[in-house]
Parts: sequence; structure tokens; C-alpha cells
Amino acid sequence: MATGSTRNRWQRIRRLLAIAALAVIVGPFVLVLPLNVVQPLTTMVMLRRTVQRIGEGKKPWYPRRDVVSRGEISPYLRRAVLASEDDRFYLHSGFDFEEIGNALERARRGRRLRGASTITQQVAKNVFLWEGRSYVRKGLEAWFTVVLELCLPKERILDLYLNLAEWGDGVFGAEMAARTHFRKSAKNLTRGEAARLAAILPAPRRWSPNGAIAMRRAAGILARMQYAAPREEAPEPVPRRRR
Repeated sequence: MATGSTRNRWQRIRRLLAIAALAVIVGPFVLVLPLNVVQPLTTMVMLRRTVQRIGEGKKPWYPRRDVVSRGEISPYLRRAVLASEDDRFYLHSGFDFEEIGNALERARRGRRLRGASTITQQVAKNVFLWEGRSYVRKGLEAWFTVVLELCLPKERILDLYLNLAEWGDGVFGAEMAARTHFRKSAKNLTRGEAARLAAILPAPRRWSPNGAIAMRRAAGILARMQYAAPREEAPEPVPRRRR
């Protein structure tokens, strides 16, 4: 009797594990495929920021975000984001192993470890996942990254990123970022403004596009923008120096 009960228990456990494995494998495809045609109504980052405000005793708000099409975002901003966050975006399949190797080498030399997340990885973790460094979360991030690259074209992944990225306290997406920081639409951003917006992406709630850190980072981004062109655009020509 006990043996039969034990056998049934293990069968139930195996069944549950099989269902869980199937959910982990298939679930991301179910969540990602619709993103070919729709923008997510919210993201894990937006929900997290709302919960943080409630925890701090502040009035909760729904994060401000205006979704715009590719043509309504300045090409300068697309270039600047690529130059800042993932300049090999079109050369990898979701993971930049060259940058990962560089990060590990910097760590080996005792230098500050800098993130090596690609734009696809950032979309995966910002839209679907919670904060943390556990192996489970990292594994899910890697799998969502693979699924995003399999299901969506590169330009769509970049569109999602630009409409979901955090650019300030409660400010999400390129359109709201441009209106909040520069009082203009995203399609009218200048080259310099685009570089300054891209410069604050690593710490958007602490840095300002008009601050010293952003200005310093923007200078480097401007220098790299000529090489970071989306596929449908030609590389930006190098400006001629005046004599």
C-alpha cells in the first residue's frame, strides 16, 4: 500500500515537473509572438515602480508613456541608443559574447564590472521579469532573449525598446522622454539631444540629460553614432572639420 502511494506521489511530481517545463519552454513564445503587432500595455519595470511608490507612502501613478511608430522617432535617437547600449545589435543573435568577454577581462583586472546586456536582453528582463540575480531569473532572461530573437525582427525589437525604455521617474518611452526633457516630440530631437537622452539610460532616475554625467557620456555617444545605424539607414557621414 505504502509502495503504491509512494509511486503515485512520484508520478504526480513528475507530471507537475513536466507541466512546469512545458510552461517554461512554450510560455515565452505565447507572450512574445503578439509583440509583432502590439505593444505591451505595461511591463514588469512599470509595475515595480508603482509598487515602490506605494511602499514609500507616495500616491501611486500609472507610468507616463506614449507609444509611437518607427517613423515618429528621430533617426538620431535610434543611432544614439545603439551607440550607447548595444553597438553590435545587428551583428549578434541576442548575446554579445565579445562584450561579455571584455566585461570579464575588466573584472579580472580588478576594474569595475560594467553591464554587457544587449538591447534584446534588456527588453526581455524589463518586459517580463523581476529584479534579481538568481540563476533562475538569469536562465529565464536568456530563454526570453532567444525567443525574442527567434520571433521578432531586429527592427521590431528596437521599436519595443524605444517605446518601453525608462527615461526618468515615471517616464517611459521615447516620445514621453522627449516631451518631458526637451518639450518636443521624439521625431524632432536633434543629434545632441538624442545623445543626451541615450546617455542617461543606465541610470534614468538619477541622471538628467542636462547634467554633467550625461554631457560627458553624450560626447562619446556622438562620436560612435556614425557607425551605429539601423539597417534601413546608411552610416552617418563623418562631419568635416572647418578650416
